[in-house]
Amino acid sequence: MDDILIECSPGISGDMLLGAFYDLGVPKKVIDQPLIDLGLKDLYQLDFKESKSCSIRGIKAKVNNTDSSPINRTWRSIKKLILNGDLEEKLKKIIYEVFESLAIAEGKVHGIKSDEVHFHEIGALDSLVDIIGVCAALNYLNPKRVYCNQPMLGKGFVQTEHGKLSVPPPAVIELIRQKNIKVLSSLNSIEGELSTPTGIALLANLVDYLEPPSKYSIKSYGVGIGNLKFTFPNLVRVYKITSFENFPINDNEQISPKCEEISIQEAWIDDQTPEDISNFVEKLRIEGAYDVSYQAINMKKNRIGFSIQVILPIEKKEFFRRLWFDYSNTIGVRERTQSRWILLRRRGECSTTFGNIKVKQTLKPDGSIITKPENDEVLRLQLEHKISTYEIRTIIKESGEKFKAFENWK
Repeated sequence: MDDILIECSPGISGDMLLGAFYDLGVPKKVIDQPLIDLGLKDLYQLDFKESKSCSIRGIKAKVNNTDSSPINRTWRSIKKLILNGDLEEKLKKIIYEVFESLAIAEGKVHGIKSDEVHFHEIGALDSLVDIIGVCAALNYLNPKRVYCNQPMLGKGFVQTEHGKLSVPPPAVIELIRQKNIKVLSSLNSIEGELSTPTGIALLANLVDYLEPPSKYSIKSYGVGIGNLKFTFPNLVRVYKITSFENFPINDNEQISPKCEEISIQEAWIDDQTPEDISNFVEKLRIEGAYDVSYQAINMKKNRIGFSIQVILPIEKKEFFRRLWFDYSNTIGVRERTQSRWILLRRRGECSTTFGNIKVKQTLKPDGSIITKPENDEVLRLQLEHKISTYEIRTIIKESGEKFKAFENWK
């Protein structure tokens, strides 16, 4: 079974992704069939045509709307269409999740319930075809894992049903916030809408790892061409790959903890107030310390001082030395390099009775995986639902399913 790597070059949209999957070899009938099964056959015409962007060939997907009815569909009506449709359960689930995330985002930015979000706000008929078609293509390919690099968003303005909106559109911002998606940015951002709400919703729900594998080989690829014209190729590539990540194969596989070098810096300070020390410790954490500990101690001349110890990445030791001298009163810092053995970890999210929550996983030496909710999530849910942390953790443990990683094991 192969893996899939989606390359945003530089952004992503539903039609470009659909064109790339078709170019990769997904038959058109695979894309059309779920649309036919949902009763949309007479409402659209989908064409795939050879095209070029800055001399690079690919496939452009074009959806023509043949629906003349004045129906104003909401997410409630689309939800009913999907759930009542004669689709394979796995495919139905992923289509539903993509649309639901898009409707929730649109509802949030417009201040309305997601069920009341109108059809045009979640993409009109072309996005119905794009989303269902891409989900069908991925379901057909059935990869072990789906990877994607970080997309760029662009800048400027885009014309919508709500008038002219700044780029990125509000729904894109909300999807990125909700799904904790990493995006690329620069001071010289490209003018234009590089990533659409439909494209980001597909990426957020279908991708397992929001970064490419560290090592892989390419078996085949497809290229989808976008409609916007830039001074560079505007395309999305979809690769069929074999990745060489160190994923556990079965429950009996032995996974060795990872050894790494870290730096430990410490100092004793007896001439700063507790408030200043607290601010300094917070500064160390913000700047990327693995951990910081401090305690009150008795120092010379019977003064009460503070012992502060910082564990940090070894490549940041020079930067942290400057923090000590810039933000504290110490006149000296002790420093040493140590080795530590750590279990492989990764962050992600898990669907539960409470909705999607952020969790972290730890890979034990015997290959088993421990999943634990982030403490900030537990506290948030405790305040929202007025129940104990024990009850929160129990419900999460019993209802948690479909873990989606934000990163590779590290």
